[in-house]
Amino acid sequence: MDEYGGAWFPGGSALTAADYFVLVAALGLMVWLGRRAGRFTRGPEDYFLAGRRVPALAAAVSFLATEVSAMTVIGVPAIAFRENWNYLQFFIGSAAARVLVAYLFLPAFYRLRGETIYDYLRARFGPRAHAAGVFFFFVTRLLASGVRLMAACVAAGVLLGWGVPPTVILFLAVGAAALWHGGAESTVWTNLLQAACFLGAGALSIVFILRHVDGGIPAAFRIASDAGKLDMFRWIPAPGGFLARVFSDPGVFWVAVLNGFFGSAAAFGTDHEMTQKLLVVSDLRDSQRAILLSIGLSLLTLLIYLSLGTMLFVYYKQNPGLALPDSIDRIYPHFAATVMPRFLRGMVLTAIVMASIDSPLASLSAVFVSDVYRPFVGRRGSPAAELKLARRALVGFTVVLGVAALLFNHYNGSLWLAFKIGGVTYGSLLGIYLLGLLTDRELDGGAAGAMVFAAVVNLILLIASEKGSIGLGWSWLVALGTGVTFGLGWMLGKPGQSRAKLAH
Repeated sequence: MDEYGGAWFPGGSALTAADYFVLVAALGLMVWLGRRAGRFTRGPEDYFLAGRRVPALAAAVSFLATEVSAMTVIGVPAIAFRENWNYLQFFIGSAAARVLVAYLFLPAFYRLRGETIYDYLRARFGPRAHAAGVFFFFVTRLLASGVRLMAACVAAGVLLGWGVPPTVILFLAVGAAALWHGGAESTVWTNLLQAACFLGAGALSIVFILRHVDGGIPAAFRIASDAGKLDMFRWIPAPGGFLARVFSDPGVFWVAVLNGFFGSAAAFGTDHEMTQKLLVVSDLRDSQRAILLSIGLSLLTLLIYLSLGTMLFVYYKQNPGLALPDSIDRIYPHFAATVMPRFLRGMVLTAIVMASIDSPLASLSAVFVSDVYRPFVGRRGSPAAELKLARRALVGFTVVLGVAALLFNHYNGSLWLAFKIGGVTYGSLLGIYLLGLLTDRELDGGAAGAMVFAAVVNLILLIASEKGSIGLGWSWLVALGTGVTFGLGWMLGKPGQSRAKLAH
């Protein structure tokens, strides 16, 4: 269990009244923005898709804020501090995946004009494939988001002096209050505030550190370069068996690019939490513009937080007497709590909180009503009744996420757990979407069977890898699951034309 998770208020906070003012002001502004954005919400389409009236740039920033979580704000500086800039290799594959989603996935979604992307599976393959896709979405999103929420609460607890339970309650209460009234539209406009907070805090943190580095930028560059902290590309695996290293070492260039491509294609094209932000604009062209704009925005965010991690390494190198945290994963919040001045310390806390509050509540609510409730009752309810149900579902998922976060607090090594969960399920989703978009194969129960089979195989491989029984890195799981689902679906399906027209 985490040291901050055993008691509700263990104390030890270094925050001042000024720091709390920054946090409370940001949270209050977020709730106000969310409620104001929801004033146009009249029915399910407004709640699930913001009435498709969001500008492309706002959708791109919302996409960025959904992509960025406390795992980025906390984890990327820790990676740069401990290792180097190899993480940029994953971004190359991620950028390519966004292009694929823009020109292969989004046209199919906009032709169908569904309220969620899982409508595509029902129209293309049938009800059982649709049910499997929805099931995988709920499993992936609830578990992975629970892990991210827990990790963020642990980091925020370092600054607040709180345990995990009260921090979880704070995060979820603010998130539910901000999103309850307007759903997707509230999410988009509060995302703009969140992005401003984590981008601003990261940039100001770098400026603060540079002002306290002896020798300034030239010295920082020299120290980081001599330590290998600025290395970006690794073309060959470390010695010790080429093939074994390729499958177990995700830092090799081509492996990182490949895994970044498959992981991002699955996250951005088959997970409604991300894709919802691309469906709130008026037409396909704006949707494509939004995801392509997100390439530059995501690169900017990554560069800020990689630079921050490198600057933290330089600072501690020049100040060897300063204590490091028990886990380097918490180097950024630890530095904020022990070194940064008031206001800036509050901004760092606010960035961590803001990057975490954008939970998947709006997307979970949309999928529940559109893909679970309506098929179950066999009809659509009145707009007022469905809007009421959607808001109740949002509250219900708030509770579920809180329970998941508290359960995961007992798991060690949580920083990468969210990605490992996605590794088990994302391949099944990506494989079946690619089968529908790239081929004319028709199948329904077979599609569901292929998805379940691939997920079970990946779960077995992940467990074996975690136990050291096989030398397979978890980052390969999405690519393997995609191949298994696609291949098995191809073999089980038969040529067809009627449903395939949806993809072409």
